[in-house]
Amino acid sequence: MTDAVLVLNAGSSSIKFAAFEVNGGEPEPLIKGQVESLRTSPRFVARTPRGDSVAEKSWDEGSRVDHDQALAHVEQFLRGYSKAYELIAVGHRVTHGGLKYRGAVRIDADILAELDALAPLAPLHQPHNLTPVRLLGKNHPDMPQIGCFDTAFHTSAPEVAQVYALPQEFTRQGVRRYGFHGLSYEYIASVLSQFDARAARGKTVVCHLGNGSSMCAMSAGRSIASTMGFTAVEGLPMGTRCGALDPGVVLYLIEQRGMAAGTVRELLYNKSGLLGVSGLSSDMRELLASDDPRAKLAIDIYVYRIGRELGSLAAALGGLDAIVFTAGIGENAVLVRERVCRDAAWLGVELDARANANAGPRISTAGSRTSAWIIPTNEEFMIAQHTLRVLGRRGKTTETPDGRR
Repeated sequence: MTDAVLVLNAGSSSIKFAAFEVNGGEPEPLIKGQVESLRTSPRFVARTPRGDSVAEKSWDEGSRVDHDQALAHVEQFLRGYSKAYELIAVGHRVTHGGLKYRGAVRIDADILAELDALAPLAPLHQPHNLTPVRLLGKNHPDMPQIGCFDTAFHTSAPEVAQVYALPQEFTRQGVRRYGFHGLSYEYIASVLSQFDARAARGKTVVCHLGNGSSMCAMSAGRSIASTMGFTAVEGLPMGTRCGALDPGVVLYLIEQRGMAAGTVRELLYNKSGLLGVSGLSSDMRELLASDDPRAKLAIDIYVYRIGRELGSLAAALGGLDAIVFTAGIGENAVLVRERVCRDAAWLGVELDARANANAGPRISTAGSRTSAWIIPTNEEFMIAQHTLRVLGRRGKTTETPDGRR
């Protein structure tokens, strides 16, 4: 039988999966899919690497399919679909690695407890990321499970980019800028030379734009600064998250409006961003298709904040050679890319409108001083690579054996 690794990315209402063949070289994609809308209209779909559907299942409207049931369905499907493969490990996307973990690590009971303690720093993600770890640990205790962290890529940022202007006792306790979406940025850094060698060795800002949005300044493929910070609610406005906010607003809501901390958390994480401003939707596709002035305002704020952060990140880099768009909005929203690039003309970006409409990959003119690109991200592939490295199955790594500092 041929060895395979499984990659899991569990969220609050979905479990995404991808299986990769292990043949001694790079992991080769076999199948991918997800169980989505767990608490409302559960639906399972599995697709080939080319995007062809091979299996689908829907549950009744209002059915409550929990993570345990969803994972069981994924396992059942994989057993029937991949009979010629033997699963040797499972790689998990884990949002927060804290100060301790700067690389992938095999998860044991002690590490799981440490990751649990970081849940308040990523309440939308961390608890759900770890749910399959527990389930698989219970059902398959001998299966290696590898945690791959969204914060790890940003540990290369200089100290001044990580430390808040607070008394140092808080910094020592872990109150600092961590940055997120690191697996996506790491993938872009790993393939950027295939598109633009100058950008790969130079100064690039990558825009990971989706329901969760952030931007990262990279110098020669290493993170220098990120728009996200202590938590994944900072930076750009997102689908339902507010992004950058004066801390005084939080104090006002608690002290003057009498809002409880949990209510404020719900507001900032789940009722703000594109949804909060528009009052219509958190989905950029729906907002772009709407003629409601509130939808226009939400898009305007989103694009404005990208432009503000782009200038800030270019300053952190001391110049700019390239911009890269990735993730759901970055890869698919033509108008958002167009507006961002046109607003960035002062940074040397000259948009090629036809290339942008045709999804690039290069969307700047040949004479543009700063190039602009669309590069689809592949976090699952990155996780598969890290999983194999931890198992000692491929390549070399500069990480410590257990991924710790």
